[in-house]
Formats: sequence, C-alpha cells, structure tokens
Amino acid sequence: MMASAPAYNKYADEVLGPQLDKQVFEKIKTFEANKDYTNPKYTELLFKYYYTEHILRMPIDKWPESVNRAFKHINPKVYIYMQGPSEFGITGDATLKDWDVTERLKTLTIPTLVIGAKYDTMDPKHMEWISKEVQNGRFLFCPNGSHCSQYDDQQHYFPGVISFLKDVDSGHFKKQ
Repeated sequence: MMASAPAYNKYADEVLGPQLDKQVFEKIKTFEANKDYTNPKYTELLFKYYYTEHILRMPIDKWPESVNRAFKHINPKVYIYMQGPSEFGITGDATLKDWDVTERLKTLTIPTLVIGAKYDTMDPKHMEWISKEVQNGRFLFCPNGSHCSQYDDQQHYFPGVISFLKDVDSGHFKKQ
C-alpha cells in the first residue's frame, strides 16, 4: 500500500485509468457514475482489462486457486467501508479516503522491505520513495510484476525477498 491515499488516488486517476483502452475505461467510468458497481458487466470489465494487467498478469483461467479463493471470499462490506466501491481510487465515504502516514515513515526503524512492480496498482516510484523514507529500508523492484508479483514475476520477487530475509536474519542487513 502506498503511504498516502490521496497520492494513490492521483496515481489511479492520472496513470492507471488512462492506461486502459479508452472505450473500456469510459464504460467503467459510466458504471461508476451510475453507481452500478454490482453490475456483472462492470465486474467483467475490471477482471478482463484491469485486474489481468495490474493485479495478476496472466489470463484469469490461469490464476492460482489461492487468488481465486481470495476474490471469492472478499468481504465487500469491509472493502467498500475502507476503500469505497471504485477500483480507481479511494472514493465516497471510505474510511481510508484521507489516510496519509507519509510523515510517520521516518519513525520506522526496523528493516523494511518495500516491493514495487512496474504494473502494480501502487506507484512503483512511490514505493521506492517509501524505502528511502524509513530508516532501514530496501526497495525490491519487480519489472515484470503486478500487485501479485509473487505469481507473475517470481524470478525477481523471490530472490529479493529471500535475500532480504537472510540479511535480516544473519544481522547483515544494510540499507540500500
């Protein structure tokens, strides 16, 4: 998660949405303007064009069972309460709408691995910035990854996580 909901909203609005096919994005925005979030066609557009690009970069029929199970069991009341109904920013009366902990990052002293990915829903430049704001941060960039880089960019994700854990466990962690 980015350290600022307003920064995330800006990234979603200025980068993520406009990356979609213009007609697809217009259809999605129409559903949202009509507050028609439960329409199966809205969900279909999100899965087909947005989630397969930014959540998990593989065809939906190839998604791991654990990811499908997570979507199947998501609690929409909690999700909407925290984020709002849109995937393109934290909206409405969502409790996280004004959440911002950027000023508190400098107080984190423990070794912190911050992961960013080229296709993630979280801005990878913001994620890298977080790694520099915390006192003992390290940034892991997954150039082929999305929000679920552990699945779609394993060749970068796992060596980076393992290296971080070994460095911390052995007492040899150094901020990069």
